[in-house]
Amino acid sequence: MDQKKIGSFLKELRKEKGITQEQFAEKLGVSSRTISRWETGSNMPDIDIIIQIADYYDVEIREILDGERKSEKMNKDLEETVLKVADYSNKEREIITKRMHILFLIGVICFVVYMSLEALGMADSGFTEKIASFALGFSFGMLIVGVIYTSRYMVKIREFKMRMLKRG
Repeated sequence: MDQKKIGSFLKELRKEKGITQEQFAEKLGVSSRTISRWETGSNMPDIDIIIQIADYYDVEIREILDGERKSEKMNKDLEETVLKVADYSNKEREIITKRMHILFLIGVICFVVYMSLEALGMADSGFTEKIASFALGFSFGMLIVGVIYTSRYMVKIREFKMRMLKRG
């Protein structure tokens, strides 16, 4: 897959439609900067966005992924399969996002507990010291998890995990 070629094709399709990057970005619910990155080939849209783009421009998904027009029509079974993969991918992302939101919310609550105990002067002694330490540790842990999940390293971690599971 040639990202530059795909980007040029997306730009060509947009120009044929006679719309600006801003107008197209508004239709897809993304920023115009995102459209620019797609068209320069520095980034690729997610599969669900590619499906929306194909529908909007009335081209096949395969044409977008190849970066050029094809004369034959895409097999309906293949298109249904791609749609199912996109739905599965979106559902997986939703599940992970919900789980992460819950963990981040608990992290925020723990931080508020820590700050409350610290403000009341109860974070330095006895049982409340253990609660304060746990709350601070948990909230810091959630901060680290958030950084990892929102970085590009999550893919590498997942690949490493899969390699380790295959060995065992």
